[in-house]
Amino acid sequence: MYDEEDLAEIRESREEWEAGTLDPTLDAYGERKDRFATISNLGIDRLYDPSDVADLDYGEDLGNPGEFPFTRGPYPTMYRGRTWTMRQFAGFGSAEDTNERFHYLIEEGQTGLSTAFDMPSLMGIDSDDPMALGEVGKEGVAVDTLRDMEILFDGIDIGEVSTSFTINPSAPVIYAMYLALADEQGVPREEVRGTLQNDMLKEFIAQKEWVIPPEPSLDIVTDTIEFATEETPKFNPVSISGYHIREAGSTAVQELAFTLADGFAYVEDCLDRGMDVDEFAPQLSFFFNSHNSIFEEVAKFRAARRIYARVMDEWYDAEKDASKKLKFHTQTAGQSLTAQQPLNNIVRVTIQALAGVFGGTQSLHTNSYDEALALPSEEAVRVALRTQQIIAEESGAADSVDPLAGSFMVESLTDEVEEEAMEYIESIKEMGDGSVRDGVLTGIEDGFFHREIQEASYEYQERVENEEEVVVGVNKYVSEEDTSPEVLKVDEEVAEHQRERLESVKAERDDDAVEAALDDLREAVQNDENVMPYIVTAVKAYATMGEIMDVFEAEHGGYREKIGLA
Repeated sequence: MYDEEDLAEIRESREEWEAGTLDPTLDAYGERKDRFATISNLGIDRLYDPSDVADLDYGEDLGNPGEFPFTRGPYPTMYRGRTWTMRQFAGFGSAEDTNERFHYLIEEGQTGLSTAFDMPSLMGIDSDDPMALGEVGKEGVAVDTLRDMEILFDGIDIGEVSTSFTINPSAPVIYAMYLALADEQGVPREEVRGTLQNDMLKEFIAQKEWVIPPEPSLDIVTDTIEFATEETPKFNPVSISGYHIREAGSTAVQELAFTLADGFAYVEDCLDRGMDVDEFAPQLSFFFNSHNSIFEEVAKFRAARRIYARVMDEWYDAEKDASKKLKFHTQTAGQSLTAQQPLNNIVRVTIQALAGVFGGTQSLHTNSYDEALALPSEEAVRVALRTQQIIAEESGAADSVDPLAGSFMVESLTDEVEEEAMEYIESIKEMGDGSVRDGVLTGIEDGFFHREIQEASYEYQERVENEEEVVVGVNKYVSEEDTSPEVLKVDEEVAEHQRERLESVKAERDDDAVEAALDDLREAVQNDENVMPYIVTAVKAYATMGEIMDVFEAEHGGYREKIGLA
């Protein structure tokens, strides 16, 4: 972007500035720290100038919004056309409780629903299972059968709303329930919109929720992608998630690299099944964390789009632009929230949300300030939603496409993040002898990802404890005053109410139809067929979450029991 003569003059001017202006100031006053760095410990230079981006090719590296390599955004007008989808994570107690919160959020201006499930639902067990004791409805909504899904969306036209489901091992069951509900409401499947997290590779890397081993788990994810491509073209069957990788303690670069590697693993598995990349790739979506280092986060999001576009083009021969566009949801960093002085979290979340917007996210969840203490209260949820609305309507952050483009610092960081992430991805590919999928599976088996994340997490905690990394209210500016807000508590009666409803459903349903549906599902698993049509049939017969997931566990050798989860 600059010719050599201009760069030589800039470098000469920089040297003169350092000798004549900077050095005397440093001698007299010094700087606050010996080294400045991002949350991920990427070094930050004192000053960036054109020489830091001397190799940047505008057309090849940036391009225009909506055009390859999509660094500046997947759409030409971005938020000037429409703002990002505003989603607030909602789910607690019973289906009735969460339905009430859904209606509240819609009335307050939320533009998409996002559903949190309790631990029994996440792990594919029913509310009356002994393992569910003490967990029903506690960290999300309890869903055992289609009856719960019907109540959850009572009064909500799912043809008019986009719904995100944060669930993984039992994600195909929730997807099947949502489709059964669409059929009940008369919503054509091709009009159903939403996103299923359903990212099992990430579970084995970071979040640790699983029912069956990695390879059969991958098979089922591919089943849902194949089924969604044919049945629900507006629904994202997987949200490839870096969020939980970052929450486990990774750096921004690791989050990006491991997430994209997981995405490429799913692409390769679909290709091996004989699917056309330009048919399924447009329905893949991603999910990233947004942390406190605003410029590092913006660089991460921009680098993500550029890497994805180039790899999909060069490695997997994608032809359609839609197959090369990385579209993603962002959630502000739960790991950054503090129980001490929780109102400080409002400021943290605002900074993180701004990073997501400056980075070009397609949807955004802002955490509530009290989430380090409990499930979010109604007041805290409203503040979190208003944060997004103020950014969209008052700040001007959404008025220009990729507004930080051209910043010497942002462009330099984008290049650095891209280079380091690609080094990781290439090394994962080498572990798989040329296959990213096999490299990811090998890395899971060998503990590669765990070691990398643990080392990064340990290093960060050391910096916090040594006060090299400031956490306001925790290791600096500490207050002895009790600043804890009132928190939401889930009544113990919720569990009893849920068990009673489950018992009622079991008493009313046609047991023969349930058993026949489960037998057909079992046979499909044994014959290596796509399981989704059989799961849909089973949920329509009011088979329970646990009954369906038990089929998979039994066919894969009682994996939960082997690893101490049953």
